[in-house]
Amino acid sequence: MKIQVFDLPMCCSTGACGPSVDPELVRFATDVDWLKRQGVEVERHALSQQPAAFANTPAVKEALGKEGNDCLPLILADGAVVCKGRYPTREMLAGFAGLSSSGSPPAAAGAKAAGCCCGSSAAPATPRSQKRSSSCC
Repeated sequence: MKIQVFDLPMCCSTGACGPSVDPELVRFATDVDWLKRQGVEVERHALSQQPAAFANTPAVKEALGKEGNDCLPLILADGAVVCKGRYPTREMLAGFAGLSSSGSPPAAAGAKAAGCCCGSSAAPATPRSQKRSSSCC
């Protein structure tokens, strides 16, 4: 299993720096570290630092072409879009990777087991202003 994270343009690879750190970015960075400790391969790409990764990944290129930066952050699991426009929770990340949030395999792996409604690339986009206040994309 390989999880890829395509972030909005940020000043550093995690966005968890500078005078006013977004707590959501800190939480997500912690969750990504947890996922790596579970043995999951995770790649994280920042648009401002690695634009070629965005241009060379068909699902990302397509989403950016259709939705612009509103699709970011974009999360792929084995090349398939599983979440866009928001950072998933640890439980969602675990589900994408076929784990439970405690690190053991769940009864039913995948995005649906994690309670993610981010869906596939065919899922309708929710305006960014609504995404941040919702517990789902």
